[in-house]
Amino acid sequence: MATNRVEGPAQARHSAAPSSPALPSALRIGVSRIVPELKMFYRRPEQVVLTFSMPAIICLLLGSIFSAAMPGSDVSTGAVIAASMLAYGILSTSFINLGISVAADRETGALRRLRGTPATATSYFVGKIALVAIAGLAEAVILLAVGVLVFGLRLPTGLAEWWTLGWVFALGITSCSLLGVLVSNIANNAVSAAVLTNGPAVGLQFVSGTYVPLIMLPTWMLVIGSLFPVKWMAQGFRSVLLPPQMVTAEPAGSWEHGRIFLVLAAWTVVGLLACLRAFRWSEQR
Repeated sequence: MATNRVEGPAQARHSAAPSSPALPSALRIGVSRIVPELKMFYRRPEQVVLTFSMPAIICLLLGSIFSAAMPGSDVSTGAVIAASMLAYGILSTSFINLGISVAADRETGALRRLRGTPATATSYFVGKIALVAIAGLAEAVILLAVGVLVFGLRLPTGLAEWWTLGWVFALGITSCSLLGVLVSNIANNAVSAAVLTNGPAVGLQFVSGTYVPLIMLPTWMLVIGSLFPVKWMAQGFRSVLLPPQMVTAEPAGSWEHGRIFLVLAAWTVVGLLACLRAFRWSEQR
């Protein structure tokens, strides 16, 4: 009897099948994709040059054209444009680049092949959004350098201003990234994605006060621009990069930080829900 009591558990341990290792989490897989995504991005020198140079060049051109001071202030129109152009930098690195790159991955079959691995849609987009966040941060540094050195922008001086700059940047890049992913699911290929992203992006710059200060726009443009996140990103950046008295140049006479947060958060939620519903791994047949 004693022998049986000893051998029973031992036999059970030997007969038990070894447990299989657990698969890594979607977040861990997504983090592991960040470096490959960065390498693929920086191995396309023409894309890197266009992404980082175009907003800065447009900023320099427009700032040089609109060089007069804003009414009732000593701040140049170029400085207002330079502060607003950060929104265009985010739109360029997130909405446009993601819309085209995700459509290209689907067109070449890269997404379909990825589907056969432990990667999920979540892990795929963790890598993609991390890529645009890093690229967007680099773009912001370039535009800030141009604004400070050429147009006399002032960097935030207090913790509250840096905090505002941070959450506007984070919400802006997240909402625009999700909208870029959504457009990539509508497009049939990378070429059509380029049309569907660049076309609206150019129009939004005019109605959102990034190419031209808001006080120069007609009312109908202000109404259209207020429906989209670009206008609110630009307004948030102006609130921390321009002198406080420049608030009088805003249509509402206020920086409207609360409304900026609500609009960008709403676009983030809407974009996420739309992407979850519309995302597809392969081309439609």
